[in-house]
Amino acid sequence: MAARDLDGRLAQGWGGASPDGVHVNVLLARRGSPTAAAIATAFTGPSAGFTPVLASVGATQQEYRTLYPPTVVVAKTAPVDERHERLVFGACGAGVARGVLDAVAAGAVAADQDTLVLVSLWLDAAAQDETAVCAAARVATATAVREAATGRDPEVAEHMVRDRDAVRHPFYGGR
Repeated sequence: MAARDLDGRLAQGWGGASPDGVHVNVLLARRGSPTAAAIATAFTGPSAGFTPVLASVGATQQEYRTLYPPTVVVAKTAPVDERHERLVFGACGAGVARGVLDAVAAGAVAADQDTLVLVSLWLDAAAQDETAVCAAARVATATAVREAATGRDPEVAEHMVRDRDAVRHPFYGGR
């Protein structure tokens, strides 16, 4: 799909199991669009605990290469301590990069400068296992990027509408 057709598409994804699971929201944009301007604003407007990071890959800092498509990663909550911060920016960062590259390999998005990806992620403060966190971020990101790029199965959407009175949420205990 061309970058121009992706602009403004949104999706979410979950990977792994608590406490090492990762939840992401993904926004796709086309370079030069108002959506891309919003991503650039998020990238250039850090605040305490919420430093946006341009996803880069490489074994060392000196070997970093910008991920294509360029991907801005923002945490939904501030890291609670140094361990959590390393998991958010290290394990999650690597997992997000792998997930975006999985979506590229699947043909959902192009590895170019015309497509931009914003990934907003949440990681439980109790997370411990960096390998599990990385894997969870990869699954969550790949799932969300693919859904944003290609859409949802229409049958799933129809099922949600049909059963809308029974929709549940893990943070809602009512009926």
